[in-house]
Amino acid sequence: MAERALSLKNLRAGYGKTMVLEGLTVSIDTGASASIIGRNGVGKTTLLATVMGHTTHHEGAIELNGHDIVPIQPFKRARAGLALVPQEREIFSSLTVEENLKVAARPGDWSLERVYDLFAQLANRRANRGNQLSGGEQQMLAIGRALMGNPRILLLDEPSEGLAPVIVEQLQNVLARLRDEGGMTIVLVEQNSRFALAFAPRCLVMNRGCITYDGPSKTLRDDPAKLESLVGIG
Repeated sequence: MAERALSLKNLRAGYGKTMVLEGLTVSIDTGASASIIGRNGVGKTTLLATVMGHTTHHEGAIELNGHDIVPIQPFKRARAGLALVPQEREIFSSLTVEENLKVAARPGDWSLERVYDLFAQLANRRANRGNQLSGGEQQMLAIGRALMGNPRILLLDEPSEGLAPVIVEQLQNVLARLRDEGGMTIVLVEQNSRFALAFAPRCLVMNRGCITYDGPSKTLRDDPAKLESLVGIG
């Protein structure tokens, strides 16, 4: 039986008294990749934020490698091996690319050299400040910074949002490389269903704070009508 990297059981969470996640249960195996899709406002971002400890927990379990992390503060969850690439990217605009990467560094296999190998554009722009980067370069930096923390689980929230198609293609290639190198568990939240279904063999569809589909991405790729009925986007 595969080891569970992340397990959510009967999870109810939201913002203050406002409930967003309603009894959500899902598990991701160690080293596996999964995509989460769904309409705007169904709870995808809230799910990632809840895993990181940034929402109000009402009920249910969040387990990291079998250990309950509900009582653990967000910064300790990061130290335990979780990393989030937020939708807003949140890079430090006044710091250089290299400073942004170094500030997040923790011991492990990921180093400046390895990040620069993954993102050649960042190597070329290492002395530029965050506010001197294009949107695509900022997204690369946000991912690179997360990797510098040497996480065991990488959570990505809408990484393709607002990017030109050629940059989205580059991003797809980078994420595929991370996926295929193995060892890291990756959860991708995406509004771009084509991107999401191409990335991971497993897809979760969310609606109203619940999982309404959990199965092969191929099923949804091969059945546009089913995808449309579940998500409402092509």
